[in-house]
Amino acid sequence: MRMTDIQRCEIRPGRLVEWTLSPRTLDIAAALPEDARPPAYIQESHIRTARSVREDGLFVPTWLGAAFDIPGPVDLDVLQEALRAWTLRHETLRSGFRWSGEHGDTMRRFTLDADAVALHREDVGDFPDATDLARHLQDRFDRVADALRWPNLIYTAVVRDDGVSVYMAFDHSNVDAYSIYRIPAEVGELYAAGVAGRTVPRPRVGSYVDFCEAERAEADRIDGDHDIVARWREFIRRCEGRLPSFPVDLGVRTGDPLPEQRMLREPLVDAADAAAFEEYCRPYGGSLVGVLAATALIVHEIGGEPVYRTVVPFHTRSRSQWAESVGWYVGGAPIEVPVDRAHDFPSALGTVRAELQANRRLSRMPIDRVLRLLGTDFRPTSPDLYSIVSYVDARGVPGADSWPDRTAYALLRVSYGDQVCAWVTRLPEGLWFASRYPDTDVAHKNLRLYVERLRDVVKGVARGDFGPPPTAR
Repeated sequence: MRMTDIQRCEIRPGRLVEWTLSPRTLDIAAALPEDARPPAYIQESHIRTARSVREDGLFVPTWLGAAFDIPGPVDLDVLQEALRAWTLRHETLRSGFRWSGEHGDTMRRFTLDADAVALHREDVGDFPDATDLARHLQDRFDRVADALRWPNLIYTAVVRDDGVSVYMAFDHSNVDAYSIYRIPAEVGELYAAGVAGRTVPRPRVGSYVDFCEAERAEADRIDGDHDIVARWREFIRRCEGRLPSFPVDLGVRTGDPLPEQRMLREPLVDAADAAAFEEYCRPYGGSLVGVLAATALIVHEIGGEPVYRTVVPFHTRSRSQWAESVGWYVGGAPIEVPVDRAHDFPSALGTVRAELQANRRLSRMPIDRVLRLLGTDFRPTSPDLYSIVSYVDARGVPGADSWPDRTAYALLRVSYGDQVCAWVTRLPEGLWFASRYPDTDVAHKNLRLYVERLRDVVKGVARGDFGPPPTAR
């Protein structure tokens, strides 16, 4: 699925229908006792950050979503049951948090039983103009899929004679990109079965709520003397006491109000160039290593920093039970690439590989737990603690080959932020680039230059400009 925003996912006019959790479900949730399973550290940090930024007077939507078509005509009753059945697979979607304690500063979980979950359908009306429809959907998703309310998910369908376009939004606390990628095939399978009168056996999908409890228990076993904490402490010290930003000029100054962001998204290279790049980088660990090595060289070229420091996102789905689970299964590992010693792409590959081999295990420890142990006051003023460059090969996701025919997109809300978040995704048709970054002239110029140079490096590898990898000589 190509990553984009709601304005650029090929929305077409039609009649809008939406589903939210029913009033009866909300009444049951309001009376629920506490669920002793705690939030994940990443969930708690996300929600506390949203509250902190809101208290500073800024509303920063952070939802993720999915868009895909179902050819028609479509039976909305069957679609509603498919959406409900999919929701029931994933316990985190019926679990939320309340503030409690003397100062209202403690997060307590509550979780609905599956049989308490029902969807309420509302016919919103006709939207003859696609731009108006996109604007309405964004505003509605902003209000409902909000970190500081519950439920924070919403499903919609734009109905036409030839089928429907489904648009779903979730606050980030419950989903990651991989969760989103799986939605079109899973909901599509449930809908097709419903139309045919078949039942789909409910798969054994691990609960993200259980994962949160297990991960947090493991994280709470370490203390400030642990070697992982020491590694992070030294990394942050070399980042001048902060977590790393994208090391090029973004036209943002410390103390400025949080800037609006804009999105840059486009094809990077075709399938043949993507395959050649992967083949070249495979001895070093594959395209992730290649993208990071290229980035290190490019940001040095643009910004002049002698060392590229970043936090690399990795999934934390370490067991098969989490493979099909919806949740936010992401950790981060710090790496440092001394570009002044890595003069060309092959040597940068070797440096990045060594850093990842040494540090990847750090991604299994939630960074928010580490920051607490460091005792540093990281009062969040931005929804992003640091900048990232992410690489994901999505070709193995069920239904990936049909994404173009289904007009399937992973939706990203672009609102406010002072960091650069960039995603490179391997799709059947090639590499796709998406990024959100501060909406300043200098940031746009430098991000545009970064993407062009990244494309140059990938194409150069495919052309053989760098020769064979050193290990292949």
